[in-house]
Amino acid sequence: MKMSQPPIEPLIHRVSLVDDLDAMRLGLSPVALVERLSARFAAVEAKIQAFVAEEDRFDRLRLDAEALVDSHPGHAERPPLFGALLGVKDIFHADGFPTRAGTAVPSHLFAGEEAQIVTQLKDAGALVLGKTVTTEFAYFEPGPTRNPHNLAHSPGGSSSGSAAAVAAGLAHLALGTQTVGSVIRPAAYCGIVGYKPSFGRVSTEGLVTFSESADHVGFFCQSVADMLAVTQTIVEDWAGYEAAARLPVLGVPDGAYLRGSTALEAYEAQIRQLEEAGYSLRRIKFFDDIDTIDACHQDMIAAELALQHEGWFAEHGDLYRPRTAKLIRYGQTISRSRLEQAREHRMIFLERVHDAMTENGVDLWLCPAAPDVAPGGIGATGDPKMNMPWTHAGLPAITVPAGKGALGLPLGLQLVARFGADRALLRWAGGIEAVFR
Repeated sequence: MKMSQPPIEPLIHRVSLVDDLDAMRLGLSPVALVERLSARFAAVEAKIQAFVAEEDRFDRLRLDAEALVDSHPGHAERPPLFGALLGVKDIFHADGFPTRAGTAVPSHLFAGEEAQIVTQLKDAGALVLGKTVTTEFAYFEPGPTRNPHNLAHSPGGSSSGSAAAVAAGLAHLALGTQTVGSVIRPAAYCGIVGYKPSFGRVSTEGLVTFSESADHVGFFCQSVADMLAVTQTIVEDWAGYEAAARLPVLGVPDGAYLRGSTALEAYEAQIRQLEEAGYSLRRIKFFDDIDTIDACHQDMIAAELALQHEGWFAEHGDLYRPRTAKLIRYGQTISRSRLEQAREHRMIFLERVHDAMTENGVDLWLCPAAPDVAPGGIGATGDPKMNMPWTHAGLPAITVPAGKGALGLPLGLQLVARFGADRALLRWAGGIEAVFR
């Protein structure tokens, strides 16, 4: 008699933060949630490798869940993210976890106090599942993480593990960072929602710095509703801007920038779908100086990375991986005057973007989240060129899943709002997400 094989656990799994938060308010124990996750983790994590290894992870997590319940025995006084399961990109410091930053450079060199955002999320009731895999120092040298939609493809980077963990249903939410495209791009590749706030709106205190002028803390969830549950809890001054009760006018940045995408046919199909849903789109000639913008941003982040790593690189340069070392060496050649010029360019460019939005009556920019679907292999994390200008300007951006591309891999649409208009961005993003759901 032939033995039947056990069913293969699907690598993509639907998990709703909002639904699980509601269930825990009605009596579901975070301990039971941890038990449920433990079985799934055992089935799929070895294939995806989203998390940094941790001995006795679930013994620790059960104790954390029990302590959370003990500290909030009454349902009425439980914090807003009570029992939410959180992945923390391994460049954030978190109490009880080493920060390795995806590198062989000795971790004691960049140890520090817990990141402010990690503390905020824990105070709001989140349970830290563990550290998620990052590329080396949040640049291009990848870790072992694979895309749960297709294990032969990259999950993107640098927030590789965070995006993959959320897509696989191993976490309700995860922290990432974006210095060029490290939240929006991996979220798109993994078919989930990634949000990068306006520059400085979420504190970067307590992470291993890449570029002080470009580092943004970002978040990953499976839906815009889940993202709103997180952001309205921890983003400062969240009530400061409300979306108008109407559909936003969407701007399409025609020109050299869009020519960086190799999936323009799919992008045009997404545009038609939005127009059929009642959205107004305006094509605007913009970014014809995209090479100048890119040069300013690359020089700025390379110079700031070199300054951050000056002492470490002098002592342990042989431990850095090739692409990271190359960028640091390039950054060492950037003069102080060029660095200041590049920093100033951010503000000039931000004004240009706002002026173009005002002149054309645009509420949100609409553009691809990445040049195409996730690249094959895990030796490279993809090209961040579609994200770079918005990061350079410090504007809030979000990606929502928007259908499938080649090989059935996910495509994402990137939405960008005015500086500070984060709440409006997320409210409007929910409507656009629904068009493609």
